[in-house]
Amino acid sequence: MHAMLSTAPGGPETLHWSAQECPEPGPQEVVVKIHAASVNYPDTLMIQDLYQIKPPRPFAPGGEIAGEIIALGREVQDHKIGDRVLALTGYGGFATHIVIPAGTAIQIPDQMPYLDAAGFVFTYGTSYHALKERANLQSGETVLVLGAAGGVGSAAVELAKAAGARVIAAVSSAEKAAFCQEIGADATVIYGHAPDKEDQISFGKNIKALAGKAGVDVVYDAVGGPYAEPALRAMGWQGRYLVVGFAAGIPKIPMNLPLLKGCQIVGVFWGAAVQRDPAQHLRNVGELFELYGSGKIRPRVHATYPMSEAAAALTEMQNRNVLGKIILTNTPE
Repeated sequence: MHAMLSTAPGGPETLHWSAQECPEPGPQEVVVKIHAASVNYPDTLMIQDLYQIKPPRPFAPGGEIAGEIIALGREVQDHKIGDRVLALTGYGGFATHIVIPAGTAIQIPDQMPYLDAAGFVFTYGTSYHALKERANLQSGETVLVLGAAGGVGSAAVELAKAAGARVIAAVSSAEKAAFCQEIGADATVIYGHAPDKEDQISFGKNIKALAGKAGVDVVYDAVGGPYAEPALRAMGWQGRYLVVGFAAGIPKIPMNLPLLKGCQIVGVFWGAAVQRDPAQHLRNVGELFELYGSGKIRPRVHATYPMSEAAAALTEMQNRNVLGKIILTNTPE
């Protein structure tokens, strides 16, 4: 087998495609031959030691895979050889094979190809947990999605529309705005890459103009930085501000704003939620499979790369040029 290994902290250029021994499963583990793996923004942080999870080196990044079970531990009863599964791995997914706990492998619906399966759970799982469980999103409410053209952002757009909400997609270019309209956004607003105070004020005014007098009910913020305050200022009474990520940096929020608007600032740590309540996670995945089967959600694949070119895929992700998902694929080995 081969794996794309991080041997020292740094950017994508520090990764090495390396031959490894094929793993053997423990009693309650399975070995998955990886057909596809998703590239997610945390992968770019993990290899720099900037993410909350810091695996011991050498390690392969890649927290989301889809593939075929090729070996079973002696105590595994819920899977069989040949099962098509997806899994959240935390890391280790940029490889040809991986050993994982059997309980983390989720069988893929027959109609779901590996490309879709590999880019499914992380983005839709995050956004479904955020909108359903943290925001209690209701039909007819207005949702503002920051970073709406990215993986979790585009998933949030689709899921909010599936829930009957009105969606304003905030993005950094006209191309990304057009993409968001294609996947169902009702309106779009474009912000600059490095806004000054005047740009922030203008951004906030544009959001308010689109949201109307009542303001935004839910803000889904996977960007942070200077975009957070104008989004919060556009929030309506008793709105919910979802803190999902910090692609543009950790913002500093004037704490009088939540008081004046009677709103909530709500943290979204999906990975911890999965660990604390795996049964609820499985229920959510089942509901997401139903939405996929009905055609209401579908992963948008921006590009595919061979697994051995994961460094180039991570560079594209790091440069924030991605519309939807990047998927890595393996040739037979």
